[in-house]
Amino acid sequence: MTIKEIQEEIIDEFSMFDDWMERYEYIIELGKSLPIIADENKVDENIIKGCQSKVWIFSELENDKIKFSADSDAILTKGIVALLLRVYSNQKPADVLAANTDFIDQIGLKEHLSPTRANGLVSMIKYIKMYAIGQQSKLAN
Repeated sequence: MTIKEIQEEIIDEFSMFDDWMERYEYIIELGKSLPIIADENKVDENIIKGCQSKVWIFSELENDKIKFSADSDAILTKGIVALLLRVYSNQKPADVLAANTDFIDQIGLKEHLSPTRANGLVSMIKYIKMYAIGQQSKLAN
């Protein structure tokens, strides 16, 4: 699936819920399906700076596609990172870089997060995009 197709699928899923309590519950459920980071990758260099809770994201390039795994010590944050990994994991670096993040606004996520959680969301996206930049430059050489 392309990033755009996954994003559209997420927008459709979120449109089925009547209120934000249901959406929060769904996000928490998504966190339970998160590809969990291996314990040896739960190191300081994989902690996302700017998050209220602890979030670790591990990235590697496999067959020209970025694979992410992650974990968080907060259930809502775990769901948010699961949502991002669903979109950006198993994608080519160039596709990650070309993708927009409009789906986050379309589902209303950022406006329904506390300012510190919203900052954490931005930090997670920044990490994903920066990793993609690094891998894209390696592939170009």
